[in-house]
Amino acid sequence: MSDNTKKLSWNNLALMAFVSVWGFGNVVNGFATQGMKVVISWILMFALYFVPYALMVGEMGSTFKEGKGGVSSWIRTTSGAKLAFLAGWTYWVVHVPYLAQKPQGVLIALGWAVKQDGSLVKSMNPMILQLICLVIFLAFLWISSKGVSSIKRIGTIAGTSMFVMSLLYVVLAIAAPAITGAQTYSIDFSMKNLMPDFNFEYLTSLAILVFAVGGCEKISPYVNNMKNPSKDFPKGMIALAVMVAVTALLGTFAMGMMFDPNNIPKDLMMNGAYYSFQKLGQYYGVGNLFLVIYALANMMAQISALAFSIDAPIKVLLADVDSRFIPKALTKVNENGTPINGYKMTAVLVGILIIVPAFGIGDMTSLFNWLLRLNAVVMPLRYLWVFFAYMALKKAAEGRFESTYKFTKNKTVGFIMGLWCFGFTAFACIMGMFPKGVEMFSSQWKFQMTLNVLTPVVLLGLGLILPLIARKSNKEENKTEAA
Repeated sequence: MSDNTKKLSWNNLALMAFVSVWGFGNVVNGFATQGMKVVISWILMFALYFVPYALMVGEMGSTFKEGKGGVSSWIRTTSGAKLAFLAGWTYWVVHVPYLAQKPQGVLIALGWAVKQDGSLVKSMNPMILQLICLVIFLAFLWISSKGVSSIKRIGTIAGTSMFVMSLLYVVLAIAAPAITGAQTYSIDFSMKNLMPDFNFEYLTSLAILVFAVGGCEKISPYVNNMKNPSKDFPKGMIALAVMVAVTALLGTFAMGMMFDPNNIPKDLMMNGAYYSFQKLGQYYGVGNLFLVIYALANMMAQISALAFSIDAPIKVLLADVDSRFIPKALTKVNENGTPINGYKMTAVLVGILIIVPAFGIGDMTSLFNWLLRLNAVVMPLRYLWVFFAYMALKKAAEGRFESTYKFTKNKTVGFIMGLWCFGFTAFACIMGMFPKGVEMFSSQWKFQMTLNVLTPVVLLGLGLILPLIARKSNKEENKTEAA
């Protein structure tokens, strides 16, 4: 087999990236947050943020082709081991709110599959439900510690099925009036209806959109597997942006045909995907068939994501980190190769984030929406390290790093683009901390705001404290071993 047959083409890369970056939930969350006005927001987000972000990732992946730790390796090479540890810590710790919400996703999907109306979760007391979520999380933490991978494989199949169904939803929903004569909402395509109001409320919703389009650094290792990286990678990324933009816009139009943009249900972020497939089944006369298939596929995908996100991030953190910054106790593994003390740390942090919010957030819908928005604040913090690494690369001495693909050959322009994406991401995360859907300065607003500020501060702050603990504990452990 020739080398060329083993290489990726630009369209191969675009499809791989599309599956890993985009999902139907992003369409639902965008519509739930801004209604039809999200159309212009998506266009601006793709043009001004997503395309440069993806092209920067391509240059980083091409420059550091031997780096096995992804962003951590980029930071280690450009800025040293300590910042590399903080980048690795950030990558791991932002998964804590994500893990805290996944058990909710499992229960919601199960409820729709069984009762087909969403009442199982909506009617539950938040504290009881969060205790059940804690039990589910601890059960899968134990399963993951045993090295069981079958759940992840099942989840891959379920995730692929869900992805295909999401694309089918867009096609079938838009075609429904012509094929079945279904009565849908008519969409007002005037600029007045589509143009966002660039006010404070709008700025607090940007984090959801940044959260939706981030994460393309996962495809950076494939830059060097391309036939012609300098030409094909930007083509692949532009194709990715076009595919995501078309899917986002058509998906938003499909949502606008099903739901009144001026009267969006409060629980649309929690149940919007299920409502959508339920209505789709009604349009085509198959009852809840589409709904049940989607709910079962989503439940398995949520289970897989829970198991994978417990295991993979902590292993990435501990596998490629300087021993000066991590206590030796955290790196100890059991007979299955699982860093068991790292798992215990995960259990404590996630357990706190599952239980504490239930004391101050009154109903399940508000709790789900809050946790989703908290993810949109915390998860993009890892993207900051991508842009930091890119700025460091552009500041490096001429000839220090070589790349087969460059986003821009001009160092100043490259640095400014990295700074723009860094600043915009940080701004979106800060604005995302302001609670939505509750009266400003009410007791619940203050409770949510406190958690929104404290969560990232505490999680990232632990990364600053850990090297101090490591210095002391490792010194004592070395003395014990020497004795």
